[in-house]
Amino acid sequence: MSIAPSALSHRILPLLALGLPLAAQATNGYSPTGFGTTNKGLAGAGVALPQDSLAAATNPAGMVRLGERLDLGAAVFLPNRRFVARDDGNPPPFPSIPTGRYDSKNDIFLVPAFGWNHRLNDRSTIGVSIGGNGGMNTEYDVAVWQNFAPPGVASKPTGVDLGQVFMGLSYAYQITPQHSLGIMPILAYQRFKAEGLEPFDNPAASVSPGHVTNRDYDNSWGYGARIGWLGQVTPRLSLGLSYQTKLYMSKFDKYRGLFAEQGNFDIPATLAAGLAFKATPSLTLLFDYQRIYYGDVKALHNSNNINPFANPALRMGADDGLGFGWDDQDIYKFGVQWEYSPELTLRAGYSHATQVFDNAQALFNILAPATIRDHASLGLTYRFNPKNAISVAYTHAFKEKVEGQNTIFTGPQTGYVEMDQDGVEISWNHWF
Repeated sequence: MSIAPSALSHRILPLLALGLPLAAQATNGYSPTGFGTTNKGLAGAGVALPQDSLAAATNPAGMVRLGERLDLGAAVFLPNRRFVARDDGNPPPFPSIPTGRYDSKNDIFLVPAFGWNHRLNDRSTIGVSIGGNGGMNTEYDVAVWQNFAPPGVASKPTGVDLGQVFMGLSYAYQITPQHSLGIMPILAYQRFKAEGLEPFDNPAASVSPGHVTNRDYDNSWGYGARIGWLGQVTPRLSLGLSYQTKLYMSKFDKYRGLFAEQGNFDIPATLAAGLAFKATPSLTLLFDYQRIYYGDVKALHNSNNINPFANPALRMGADDGLGFGWDDQDIYKFGVQWEYSPELTLRAGYSHATQVFDNAQALFNILAPATIRDHASLGLTYRFNPKNAISVAYTHAFKEKVEGQNTIFTGPQTGYVEMDQDGVEISWNHWF
């Protein structure tokens, strides 16, 4: 696949990714809860309620309701990731992972976001949205897999670093006073590195030895699109529907011996539907449903509760090789917005998601402990003059633990992975 993005995007997206070792906000799997400060203040609900020019990443049809505006934001993200490996009293060679509790380093990240919307005429707009699409980062100060190889082979730290950003160019058209459609072609960039996986960097475990670990960062470019519909079905009720295709990414060639399909790491498709109901002139209630199709990406979905040494077809890098054992994820989002005064709008939200991997996959997911299922958010917008406002959102991702015992891959050893997160985002909102 040959991808030739513009010179401008070649500069902008990698610069943003430098701040994206992990997603720009609390995460479902490794995907963000939402896009834009107002959306995050509602725990990601907003398919039927566009409010800033990052809204195209949720539903591009809503951009036609926003008018001429610019939004500049930055998020501070604070994730806590850890794993525990137990000594279950089994005879050597177990425990296969050194026993103890290990906390990942790197727990403060700063990520920018940008949105712009321009009205072409009374019925159509174009816009630009740039932000974090997702990511994952772990760095444990231990040679996790040291007991899988002769002494000294495994190095430390052990971990992975994945960052993803997107740039979308949206077009929205109001087909009737009540209904609009939107489309947003997307250019995506991601970078990745892995460390400490030397025990698997051999012909018995990988189809491409020398391309499994400690290769520094590799870069990947890709493309896709998001389409959406927004309808004002009654004076008080709006409905929205949005679908993002899989983002087809160039392969991580440096890690073609690690990821299934010889380094393929596409970004999964998403489907979202939502409603916004005006309970009173100043109070709006929201509900969104989102599905993330992690199961369509083999590097994410393939099981790790298998023995790659016994079957060459299951080796890392092969089409059916080891993955993270992730399944499709369903997310339910609830939000409430209160327009307290012409200057001040208050928000709150809560989201709940299904578990992205089961207990049998837990111990290998120390590299990507995407355990979070529940988020709660608060937010506000203060408009201090007709053309300018400040928006703020705070999100807490509640601590979630996944116990595991992977008897095939790591031997009969129990343990768990665990994560909790906090994030604050602030943005400047300007109307032209």
